[in-house]
Amino acid sequence: MLRAVIQARMGSSRLPGKVLRALPGGRPVLEWVVRAAQAAACCDEIVVATTTDAADDAIEDWCGREDVPCVRGPVEDVLSRFVLVQTTRGVMDVIRLTADCPLHDPVVIRTAACALTASGVDYVTTDITTVPRGFDVEGVTASALARLDAEAVGYHRVHVLSAAAEVSSFRTLTLVYSPPAGDLRFTLDTPHDALLIDAVVRELGDRPPSLGDAVALLRSRPDLVAINASTRQKRIDEG
Repeated sequence: MLRAVIQARMGSSRLPGKVLRALPGGRPVLEWVVRAAQAAACCDEIVVATTTDAADDAIEDWCGREDVPCVRGPVEDVLSRFVLVQTTRGVMDVIRLTADCPLHDPVVIRTAACALTASGVDYVTTDITTVPRGFDVEGVTASALARLDAEAVGYHRVHVLSAAAEVSSFRTLTLVYSPPAGDLRFTLDTPHDALLIDAVVRELGDRPPSLGDAVALLRSRPDLVAINASTRQKRIDEG
């Protein structure tokens, strides 16, 4: 059994409310992520994991209207939110998605899910040097997630699965894509990111794009790349 867990919250230091921000066509960012997970057709359940902060009542309300299960937990201890999903909705292996990546490719999600199921490893991730920010996907087995909850401290509890990539005793698999496109950025963290994503949606339409189409668009349009080229990705220890 496999579950997609989408972590989402309204709080953001650089772009507050981003996960319910409407993209061209009117759909909020969170709906784009849910649609991509649905289109991947590989998960038995899709759950949104948000926080108990009052601002995230809006996320729970949206989930209620759209009939998407929602579990609420700590603001900073994001790993605990994932564990709460397991304890309240049943134990499954997990595909981790983030609600600030509206352009997720269903095929990339499905590839990660199949790799996790078939390979026998504890943790699967797309390679950040070959996959753009915003198309990255992670997967973890239920037993490995429980172990992470028992062992992870500090920023590893914020980034959920980062310890699995750093601790050698976890069996890991990295999905490498060619041609590499790790220099491109499709994630939503700043107003400039929002402008870029709006431009991509206008060009590619109101549907989850393929990784190849999104990369091809930016490779052919340096003017689009320039929109958020100055955005600095936060380090993992910055939260």
